[in-house]
Amino acid sequence: MTCTHCGNNIPNGNANFCNRCGQPLEPAAPAASRKSTGGGRGFSPRISDPAFARYLKASGTWSLLFASLLAVAAVTGFFLYGHLSDEMDNPQALFIGMGIGGMFLAIALLQIAGRKRTRTWDGIVVDKRVEHKRKKVGDGSSGYRMEPYVLYTVLLKEDGGKRHEIRTEDDDTVYNYYQVGDRVRHHKGLNSYEKYDKSGDSIIFCNACASLNDIRDEYCFRCKCPLLK
Repeated sequence: MTCTHCGNNIPNGNANFCNRCGQPLEPAAPAASRKSTGGGRGFSPRISDPAFARYLKASGTWSLLFASLLAVAAVTGFFLYGHLSDEMDNPQALFIGMGIGGMFLAIALLQIAGRKRTRTWDGIVVDKRVEHKRKKVGDGSSGYRMEPYVLYTVLLKEDGGKRHEIRTEDDDTVYNYYQVGDRVRHHKGLNSYEKYDKSGDSIIFCNACASLNDIRDEYCFRCKCPLLK
């Protein structure tokens, strides 16, 4: 059972009050009524679907494969450069290529390890900000120019106190999706957040690939993982 006030998971299905906030527990709305309004209230048990584990495994495999291809290209390119160019000889060019290739592989391995080190936690949206900024753009050969942009920030706070930010530039979709006071859950291995109350939403973000979906859909149109609604 899940508390509809604070999102706390309560193992005792017969409890009358939440052991975190003390509010009386309300029975969950039936599935039919939740579907008629789009999403429902509560963190979805569909996160345990094997599709998420397959997605994480495939993401790690593709990251490592892409990094390996870049590494091979770097080693081969520098070896040929050292063999054909008068500016650099082998094995110096080959060693540079091996160093760059190793860097690609190291980045991929760090990303995979970083996903595995993440954890599931609950929190709340504590603030939102809109900032008008300017950034330097250009390739240097034709000079640089200052270009304006809007930075949208959603600030989250774990129940344990740690703070997190979601930032987007010139796109207020995520900014408008979350409201101050929303309960959220970050799922281990995924770079996204599940909102506790989706009853008033018309859209939903896939918790695997972060693609934007219609709240009436059951599965993400891009990665086919279940939508947590």
